[in-house]
Amino acid sequence: MSETVDQDSTRLAAAALDCPAERAVLKEAADQETVYQKKGDQELDHQQTVQRKIIHVDMDAFFASVEQRDFPEYRGQPLIVGGNPQHRGVVAACSYEARKFGIHSAMSSAKAYQLCPNAIFVKPRFEAYREASIAIQGIFKEYTALVEPLSLDEAFLDVTGSELCSGSATLIARDIKQKIYQETGLTASAGISYNKFLAKIASDMDKPDGLFVVLPSAANDLLESLAIRKFHGIGKATEAKMQALGINCGRDLKQWSKSRLQKHFGRMGVYYYGIVRGEDERPVHNNRLRKSIGAETTFSDDLIDTHEMLERLHKLAEKVVSIMQAKKMAAKTITLKVKFDNFEQVTRSHSELLGFQNLDTILGRLPQLLEKTDAGERRVRLLGVSVSNLFALNNEAVSPEQIRLI
Repeated sequence: MSETVDQDSTRLAAAALDCPAERAVLKEAADQETVYQKKGDQELDHQQTVQRKIIHVDMDAFFASVEQRDFPEYRGQPLIVGGNPQHRGVVAACSYEARKFGIHSAMSSAKAYQLCPNAIFVKPRFEAYREASIAIQGIFKEYTALVEPLSLDEAFLDVTGSELCSGSATLIARDIKQKIYQETGLTASAGISYNKFLAKIASDMDKPDGLFVVLPSAANDLLESLAIRKFHGIGKATEAKMQALGINCGRDLKQWSKSRLQKHFGRMGVYYYGIVRGEDERPVHNNRLRKSIGAETTFSDDLIDTHEMLERLHKLAEKVVSIMQAKKMAAKTITLKVKFDNFEQVTRSHSELLGFQNLDTILGRLPQLLEKTDAGERRVRLLGVSVSNLFALNNEAVSPEQIRLI
């Protein structure tokens, strides 16, 4: 078997990493990294900046893979981790065997069952997923202190300036993937590039068990050919709006001026203008603060009585406050989420300048927020409570007793 390196991108199949030809590919990718590192140093020397090396590691079908690892009878089967399809369950994750039927996360379990009646449905075992995640995060920290977890199953790593693996981010990523598999029995996909946006794009290019490098010379062609829905940060609603404006891929997006994008998309227009040009200066934060804490539930039968809704919201608020207090955090914004029986969803929020951490504050606001929806007049299938604009409480910060109560 032989494979040559395309200078525009390096695509490496993890299944063949032990092959001599693949080792040659990895070496050449590392050599190219060094060339571009030196080129970047020369071109940007007057700015005293260095070409960054960012890795994005994303576990493959994480929840489902843990289940298939722990229960051999699930291997090779369409497996769905989520709620009961006979009730109002939702797919939390699914195996690659299930994805072949069009099943994906956030789909209703009932719909997933229609697509694949032979699928195996299992309840989530979050303790098992957290245990695996702790082991994986520990492996990351063996390679760099700059690790930014995004969730249980993915993280950014900044290995700029690392002397490990001859300073090659490609070889570091390969090592990390191998170590994860050896220690947890799980596979991961890794993307390597010079910023977070491109590294995250790269990690999705060769799943599962993939390794994909976007070199500086490759970014322009890759982004111009990329479908707009593949740009992280562009959701379904924005995609539809862009398509209505004739923007279907990166090449189309790149034709728009910054001012024109701002006119149609506000401050996000500046972000879109930058990412389509491969520009993303966001650092990798190893002390990333959570943006929100929330809890929600889907009911087996729609609710119409607002008193019953408030009782359910009380229980959700207790969960949220319990997490806040365990994390020693306070919040400034309360958000109520309501999904009606036709799947229409609305949110209502309230913010406090000084913040809050206690249950009474949230419970005092929920009736007012619920009144601002059509709940009680329309049937409700899901309710959720979340808090955001979080800040840490420590010895120097305001204590819980000093936080203003409503």
